[in-house]
Amino acid sequence: MGKRSNFERREADFYPTPRAAVVPLIPYLRGIRTFAEPCAGDGALVRHLEEFGLRCVYAGDIRTGQDALVLDFYGVADAIVTNPPYTRDLMHRLIEHFQRIAPTWLLIDYDWSATRQAAEYMIHCSDIIILPRLKWFEGSKNTGKDNHAWYRFHSRHSGGPVLHNNRGQVEIIPSRRTNVCEQCRKTYEPQRISSRFCSATCRQRAHRKRLLSVTLSVTVAPKSNTLA
Repeated sequence: MGKRSNFERREADFYPTPRAAVVPLIPYLRGIRTFAEPCAGDGALVRHLEEFGLRCVYAGDIRTGQDALVLDFYGVADAIVTNPPYTRDLMHRLIEHFQRIAPTWLLIDYDWSATRQAAEYMIHCSDIIILPRLKWFEGSKNTGKDNHAWYRFHSRHSGGPVLHNNRGQVEIIPSRRTNVCEQCRKTYEPQRISSRFCSATCRQRAHRKRLLSVTLSVTVAPKSNTLA
């Protein structure tokens, strides 16, 4: 079965994340050591991710009194990874909220990406990992009716998504377009191809340094007492 099915919908969209949904995500979490899970439910997703060596720095859920939309800090996390409620208005507010805090991986039905309501959010989506059909109910013999995918959102990304198909195939993961800031030398996702700096602060610092170096390199030739 799936989150949308012939069964009565569970309160607060409480559907523990199956391990099969997490395994295809792991290769895309390279460089991520810590994560936050603000829609943790019974902690299934946390347990699956920690099984692969990641460390959870925050886990909360509305069912236990932690409203993810109220908090602006979930600990020092490299990323947010969560299986959010699918009620569209709430899900959209969570996307907007999470992507401003940290790079965010959300487990969402794949069909949502083709809807008109998704268009305004897809510009900040950098990756979509398509999953095989999932079993949402432990012990069930049948998979769900919906297709699902992991979506990566980040407010600093504006180039739209790269689609990854992991349906039983080994795939070379295409890298996201990144630049190296000329000032701080850190990698970043540019909003424009011609971008040379990761932020306005780095751009200003670089221009100040250039001005200083030009000033110091100008030497004044000594006056000559020799008449021409």
